[in-house]
Amino acid sequence: MVNRFFAFLRRDLRAAVSLAFLLALCVLALCAPLIAPYPVTAQDVDNTLAAPSAAHLLGTDDLGRDVFSRMVHGGAATLYASSLAVGIGLLLGLPVGLLAGYSGGWLDDGISRFIDALLSFPSIVLAIAVTGALGIGLTNGMIAVGIVFSPQIARLVRARALVVRQELYVDAARCFGASTARILWRHVLPNTVQPVIVQVTLLLAAALLAEASLSFLGLGIQPPQPSWGSMLARAYQNMELAPEQMYAPGLAILLTALAFNTLGESLRVALDPTTKR
Repeated sequence: MVNRFFAFLRRDLRAAVSLAFLLALCVLALCAPLIAPYPVTAQDVDNTLAAPSAAHLLGTDDLGRDVFSRMVHGGAATLYASSLAVGIGLLLGLPVGLLAGYSGGWLDDGISRFIDALLSFPSIVLAIAVTGALGIGLTNGMIAVGIVFSPQIARLVRARALVVRQELYVDAARCFGASTARILWRHVLPNTVQPVIVQVTLLLAAALLAEASLSFLGLGIQPPQPSWGSMLARAYQNMELAPEQMYAPGLAILLTALAFNTLGESLRVALDPTTKR
């Protein structure tokens, strides 16, 4: 498996570059307290909206805080938030999709109609509504995004489970008296992993954009703690005075989302048995 993965990376340069970029971001996030030259709340009131310099690599914001330090810590918050949202989506959507696809009948019909109803709402509107109900904050915002993502995962898993339950090895497990829980765990779930891996990679990009949107609107992480979305919102307020303040958080969001999407698309092609590479 490891050899196949490295062979895939050697074959697909875009995937290798995207993965290297994402791993570098994770290292920066984990080492943020060591890398950031200043605390995120430290202010230099005599040096606000300053241009990049040796003292402040990316300049300072309107309160005199070091942008580079806040970018590093904000990246940690953004990656944590994205992972939390997708994890919640998996926790909710995976078992529901497995149950619906394997059971069939009225249970599948009921779950499918409920999933369709949730998918009919625009995702960001539903996320804002759930955030309003749970309360403002990073964790609540990501719970909301995870709830929004769960129908997409459930529908994908259901479609795969409908195919797997017809396989001979599943019939054989039933003949030997295996319980439904054992069949789902040992036979159905392992054969739904590949499309879920691809979907998770793509949803990480969507979660990052959702977190940035919620923080931009003031519904995500709260001051003084930084995230790329909240930094972009603050830079937008001072765009006329220092438009360069928008470059760092904007590019970080763009490149990270692009890396997740590129890696997900490469994985989709690599894991598709009908595609010849």
